[in-house]
Amino acid sequence: MNAFRQMLSVTALAMGVALPLSGFAQATMDHGKMDMTAPAMADGEVKKVDAEAGKVTIKHGYIQSLDMPGMTMVFTARDKAQLANVRPGDKIRFMAVMEGNRMVVTDIEPAR
Repeated sequence: MNAFRQMLSVTALAMGVALPLSGFAQATMDHGKMDMTAPAMADGEVKKVDAEAGKVTIKHGYIQSLDMPGMTMVFTARDKAQLANVRPGDKIRFMAVMEGNRMVVTDIEPAR
């Protein structure tokens, strides 16, 4: 029984030391330096538009929000109306997300 009390005492002391330290780590974290900005828009060039199907083929550079290297691929437009003002050859900036098993353009605008 004496060994059990000693083990219990040592465990209680260890917990007493560890718990305040975990709170200290939380309290000292500098949340001001965390990157909480929205994902950046990607640059691209429209290669093909199929407004009826709601699809657009874009040759794009690196897409930071998806950690995707540059390539040419077909995206589905979240809103077909977004494709009304884009034509093959247009330089654009766009935002894309993965929804299920397809890439979806959520925002598209002319490049500046």
